[in-house]
Amino acid sequence: MARSAAVAACLEAVLGSRSNANRVFEILELLAGQEDEEDLLCAGRACSRLFGALLERRELLVGPLPAEEPSLADSYSAEDKYKVWMRHRYKECVDCLAELMGHDAFQVKELSLCTLMKFVELEARYPLIKVEWKGSLTFPRDLLKVVVDGLLPLNEDASLLISRFQEYMEYDDIRYFVIKAVTESIGQVMQKTKERPLPFYQQNVFSLISPINMPNKESDMVKFLVKQDNWEELKVSKLQAHKQAFEKMWLSFLKHKLPAGLYKKVLVILHDSILPYMNEPTLMIDFLTLAYGIGGAISLLALNGLFILIHQHNLEYPDFYKKLYSLLDPSVYHVKYRARFFHLLDLFLSSSHLPAYLVAAFIKRLSRLALTAPPEALLMVIPFICNLFRRHPSCKVLVHRPNGPEDISEDPYIMEEEEPSKSRALESSLWEIQTLQSHYYPEVAKAAAILNQSLSEMEDDISGLLELSAYELFDKEVKKKVTDVPLEFEQVRGLFGKKNDIFAEHFSLD
Repeated sequence: MARSAAVAACLEAVLGSRSNANRVFEILELLAGQEDEEDLLCAGRACSRLFGALLERRELLVGPLPAEEPSLADSYSAEDKYKVWMRHRYKECVDCLAELMGHDAFQVKELSLCTLMKFVELEARYPLIKVEWKGSLTFPRDLLKVVVDGLLPLNEDASLLISRFQEYMEYDDIRYFVIKAVTESIGQVMQKTKERPLPFYQQNVFSLISPINMPNKESDMVKFLVKQDNWEELKVSKLQAHKQAFEKMWLSFLKHKLPAGLYKKVLVILHDSILPYMNEPTLMIDFLTLAYGIGGAISLLALNGLFILIHQHNLEYPDFYKKLYSLLDPSVYHVKYRARFFHLLDLFLSSSHLPAYLVAAFIKRLSRLALTAPPEALLMVIPFICNLFRRHPSCKVLVHRPNGPEDISEDPYIMEEEEPSKSRALESSLWEIQTLQSHYYPEVAKAAAILNQSLSEMEDDISGLLELSAYELFDKEVKKKVTDVPLEFEQVRGLFGKKNDIFAEHFSLD
């Protein structure tokens, strides 16, 4: 309490009279000490009030900051000397706060962040940048860059502090200049690492840029922290400029090697949070084709972005269906992205112009993999296969082949063949689905039995089955009302239950 009172008295003295200006060092020394957490918080709050008031009073030098000692010795007026001197103290304060954004205590980090953002707002209202010509921008980009650098440490996770910063990203001008600052930071940091991934830094960048909500049209851009007189003439008020900056930022981020976990996170949001807000979405072709070629879950997730580029931007991808076919392995029925993958697979196989051998290869591989799939996946994939038969009647030969193979030993289909045209799928039959008609789960057996009948022309809606989980199936079974079924029409009597059993005379089951 004593320290707090002393800092408050010092603050009042500095603000009350310029003759007490030197007492600002008492506050700055406390801020630079970085020892006691309470002292730091107290000094941080005092600096916020002090320099906030000085900015509002216009008592800091406006324009390029000269070196301190020569400026005090030169023929400046007493007023200008005071402003230069106090501007240097303000710079020292900003440097200390930037350093404190990496402090161990979150309260100290949060106060430093909020104080620096308060200075950003005040510098935007009362610029320290000299307006040299009409149309020059007075927004404190350098100060905001200091904040962004503090949010992106190289060796620790800053996601909590970044989440605290997200409220400022609602302002269109702040978002625009943060995007520019992040692009600059990525160029500076990643260039030094020579393509070596920096997991903490890259995760921090992703945490900062992934929640960005871009406006859909220029009329949506109405929330600015500060508007200059000539605001309409500046790039920051133009949606096109925002999109260009957004596109450049993501391209600079994605051109560097990412950790596998981050790769997946990017691909999950790419199709709806990144591609729609790029001026040229086709610039993502290299990234997506590279991701599609990696294999596994990363390839599954890359499908969404490729689908948009193929359907909306006329991307031609050689051997696309061959690669899609190769993605069908036992894991597709178990991965958490199963629903998304089968939704896209359904779209890619929806064209009636696909050759029969290709669709038959997909049907056979899905059926073969279904032999080891969980019930919740089977309840989705069987109607999926039925829909493929409805779209491509020429593939029904797989069902209606009386002398076809009855098990895997006789099957001409080559599961290991990567090229669908050479898999000999059309020579085979769907003995796998017939096998599933004896599945232990009655609902699966019932669903598989539908292929014994002629299929209706109307396709099954599988959208409600894509997200089906084992928990839902179990819950459904538990809630079923079971009626008692008599197992014997004649009541058991005696040890072995026979009418004239000699044991019944000597033994009783009572």
